[in-house]
Amino acid sequence: MPNFFISYNKADLPWAEWIAWQLEAAGYTSIIQAWDFRPGSNFVLDMQNAATEAERTIAVLSPDYLAALYTQPEWAAAFAQDPTGEKGTLLPVRVRACELEGLLSPIIYIDLVGRDAAAAKQALLAGAKRERPKPATEPGFPAAPPAKPEPRFPGSLPRIWNVPHRRNPNFTGREDDLRELRAALTDGHAAAIVPIAGLGGAGKTQLALEYAYRHAADYDAVWWLRAEDSTTLVADCAQLATPLDLPERGLADQQATATAVLAWLGRHPGWLLIFDNARSAATCRAWLPAAGMGHVILTSRDPNWREVARPLRLPVLPRAEAVAFLQKRSGVEEPAAGGELCDALGGLPLALELAAAYIEANGISIADYLERYRSAPRELLNDAVAATWEISIEQLRTETDAAPGALDLLNLIAFLAPDDIDSRLVAGRFPDALQLDRARAGLLRYSLIDARGGAISVHRLVQAATRARLAREGLEQEWAEAAVKLVNEAFRFKLDKVETWSASARLLPHALAAAGHSESLGVALETAGRLLNQVGIYLDNRAQPAEAERSLKRALAIGERVYGPDHPTVATEANNIGQILRAQGDLAGALEYTRRARAIGEKVYGPDHPNVAMWANNMGTILKDQGDLAGALEYTRRARATDEKVYGTDHPNVARDANNIGQILQAQGDLAGALEYTRRALAIDEKVYGTDHPMVAIWVSNIGAILHDQGDLAGALEYTRRALAIDEKVYGPDHPNVARDANNIGQILQAQGDLAGALEYTRRALAIDEKVYGPDHPGVATLANNIGMILKAQGDLAGALEYTRRALAIDETVYGPDHPNVAIRASNIGTILRAQGDLAGALEYTRRALRIFQATYGPENPQTRIVAGNLAVIEKALKAKQASA
Repeated sequence: MPNFFISYNKADLPWAEWIAWQLEAAGYTSIIQAWDFRPGSNFVLDMQNAATEAERTIAVLSPDYLAALYTQPEWAAAFAQDPTGEKGTLLPVRVRACELEGLLSPIIYIDLVGRDAAAAKQALLAGAKRERPKPATEPGFPAAPPAKPEPRFPGSLPRIWNVPHRRNPNFTGREDDLRELRAALTDGHAAAIVPIAGLGGAGKTQLALEYAYRHAADYDAVWWLRAEDSTTLVADCAQLATPLDLPERGLADQQATATAVLAWLGRHPGWLLIFDNARSAATCRAWLPAAGMGHVILTSRDPNWREVARPLRLPVLPRAEAVAFLQKRSGVEEPAAGGELCDALGGLPLALELAAAYIEANGISIADYLERYRSAPRELLNDAVAATWEISIEQLRTETDAAPGALDLLNLIAFLAPDDIDSRLVAGRFPDALQLDRARAGLLRYSLIDARGGAISVHRLVQAATRARLAREGLEQEWAEAAVKLVNEAFRFKLDKVETWSASARLLPHALAAAGHSESLGVALETAGRLLNQVGIYLDNRAQPAEAERSLKRALAIGERVYGPDHPTVATEANNIGQILRAQGDLAGALEYTRRARAIGEKVYGPDHPNVAMWANNMGTILKDQGDLAGALEYTRRARATDEKVYGTDHPNVARDANNIGQILQAQGDLAGALEYTRRALAIDEKVYGTDHPMVAIWVSNIGAILHDQGDLAGALEYTRRALAIDEKVYGPDHPNVARDANNIGQILQAQGDLAGALEYTRRALAIDEKVYGPDHPGVATLANNIGMILKAQGDLAGALEYTRRALAIDETVYGPDHPNVAIRASNIGTILRAQGDLAGALEYTRRALRIFQATYGPENPQTRIVAGNLAVIEKALKAKQASA
């Protein structure tokens, strides 16, 4: 019986095919007209058979689907079989915005509208499951609110508030825009998401800022997110976990923390999120909370937002409002001259702000300023911001109390990210705090920067104008170099120094900006490469592997450009990329980069250098993952010999090598040897780090796995629970190391016969890794396979097949069709099909597994022999069945 019949309108064929493909890749079966109704068949009979034979019907909802006549009987038949929805026979999936009416209106649907491919796939597969969606970890205690909460003092801000700018006292006009924004957020009919789109300098951020202050009393939380870069966006979202007091606050994995924040927002009302300077809908769609519980404002220069929500188009200021603002901001009443100046500046609010600040600071008339504006260089007059900026800069050059410090400060921050520039970061460029204060005051006087609480912000157009001026003067490279060196000196992230993590998070956008300018201008490349390498390591630690890989590859390209292909720095960067690729399951790529690192190291240092040992050890680990145990043992023993020679026998590097040798021996079946080496590693690191260090947890966990293989289940459980306790204490409940420990406990409990306990721990592990790595990671495949085996042991063969097929699909995609992991999944599917009585299917999958094992390990390998034995049993049973028939 097929799992799903896909009912759709022809206008939604691409969606129907995508849905069917995702379901079948996850192990479900489906019937879809485009694939299963062949020429010459009777369409009506085919449709009838599909609707009655399938367990469930998916209705692909769109305006066309709801308007079509022939689709109504398809979903109505499913509805009639299960009118209460208890069995989930009808599963609506909304792919385009539409309003459900009549019998469909109360049915909960899977909503794919506005989601990217990864989020849509996750929502589809989660909705397709009928199991109870119990969370993998214990929910936080919901502290009850006071019976009579104290009213907020009128005019006070919400407790949760991080808006980085002060309210603009000179905000003028835009009343119609503010009313339209409020109406769009509160009309109750559409998603409470409003993009504000307009030109740079048109006042998008100022409109969002004014709305936040004007309606602060309507919200319990207002949170500002820098949306220009995905890494900064995730970091800002994750920081909201702290004032919300979520259990996930402070985790190393910022993606998991940010996901927890979005989940909280999806369950609670009364909040406002402001995504400032979003590049496009695609860059922030995945981080938009569920609609209906709160409000979202986005500011963007990109006008294309209709796939998310109808944008509010923000034009330049109308002439009357522009004149009113200019006069209010400057304190000068000159309507006629003001009108001329507003016309000249095109009503652009940023240019008007700069002009008004100049007029106020110098005590001149609007007419005087207009004359100076008209005398600006001709090439600037088409750029209102550049022209007004130029006038202010020329004036600053003459002010001895501010110059040259003010210009130096502006030149420096032009090559950083525009927001949240810590004054302490730039303080080193000034002789003392007084000089910095004077420089900052000079820029504030002309509205070239904003400063609040020790942090400086600068408009992106002012930065661009500053860089353009420096380029004309031949000084752009000098200041780009100064900026990247400044950030590089401050960015001191250390993996084992938790106290460096928060400072690195704040510096991250400035590191990316400064390194980017350095790359494009070709200056201070050594510094930029080092900085990007550190950023990559930081991002990897914060569970952002794709961003980490991009940063590390940029560092490698710089290293090759600066040092040539055979330099130690290039080797280090290649090795780091190898480690990232291994974590993502790209073992061939990982081996390629790590081999390159080792080859460079041997050429530069000789064969007995610690760096060469480290890279040899990393190669051994990758070869082990690929199933080449003999090669893995050779490289890892070579690393150990070098490290003992250099460091002695009780160094953490020697412990690492000993553990890795133990892992390879365990894979080869030498459990006594494996236990000896791993216990040696544990003894060394307990002596060096103490008993509650994360490295100790790794060795403890590995000892538990070896004891498990030896049959000492009580000892295995004791060690593995110790590892879990250490990792939960260090990392929190949702870290990949915690998932590893939970999975290992599940395996031990399964061996002890506690299948319910095993399923609980393994599902917890799966939930963590799906959150950290996404649904298609090889680690997720391992956990899905383990759940499948537990379900098989419980007698749930359908569930077992679903999970194990999912594992197979992931590993085929990651490793290709002939990897040992693929063989393991295929062998397990064979055992499940055999238990279901599908001997032909069992034969097909088991033969495939045997072929891979024989090619990889040879015919005498224990795993090969086991699968060969299973195949013989299946062939014998199939012959007996055929004979009896």
